[in-house]
Amino acid sequence: MIVNMNRFVKNLATVMLLMVVAVCCNKPDEPHNGGNHNGQNDTVIDDNGSVDGQDYVDLGLPSGILWATCNVGAEGPEDPGNYFAWGETTPKEMYDWKQYEFSRFVEGEYLITKYCTNSDCGYNGFVDNLTVLELADDAATANWGTGWRMPTKEEWTELLGNTTNMMTEQNGVRGRLFTGPNGNSLFLPNTGFYLDNELICSNLGVYWTSTLQTSFQIISWSYHSDSEECHVCGTYERSRGQCVRAIRATK
Repeated sequence: MIVNMNRFVKNLATVMLLMVVAVCCNKPDEPHNGGNHNGQNDTVIDDNGSVDGQDYVDLGLPSGILWATCNVGAEGPEDPGNYFAWGETTPKEMYDWKQYEFSRFVEGEYLITKYCTNSDCGYNGFVDNLTVLELADDAATANWGTGWRMPTKEEWTELLGNTTNMMTEQNGVRGRLFTGPNGNSLFLPNTGFYLDNELICSNLGVYWTSTLQTSFQIISWSYHSDSEECHVCGTYERSRGQCVRAIRATK
């Protein structure tokens, strides 16, 4: 039996609005790294190389994952770049459920057409049990080419758990600086996110993971940074516009 997703989304939207007002989000059982420092740092990130014109840095992480030094669509490390709905590969003017690629609005219900593990939420009972973005729906791969992709929830968690971090300012832009055990650093600027056609909460760093939040089919995991701390967050709806930081496995 298909549930009334419209009512569910409205209820969730109310909760989300309260969280926006609080300028924070729920923190599920995920590791987080405080880094409550406020410093000034105008040092350029340590670039370790470049592939297809995109620079990366090796932070000495256990997995060996290499992190891009800029967001997808950005002109430099301090630029937020482009904003994408989760699973979409091009930016757009309106970020809402009616414009979202993988939903259908049917008689007051928002129903999912891809990345769905619950038939009650799927269009005509659709289920594909996909929980991580396919490369065709990965904004990093689509825009930067083979080898680049969006980090999973676990890969963001690895970054947070194996580096030190601090809120700082780089070339006049606020953001969080991560330093790996090998001394190399990565800067993630504050980006905010889009609801409908409005950029809000520009004092936050909000980035997609490639992982679906399976408890709620309309949500995907995100990295969230505010003035106090950063963590992996499971409360952001797939239809909103957020930034993407790419990774790759090899040089």
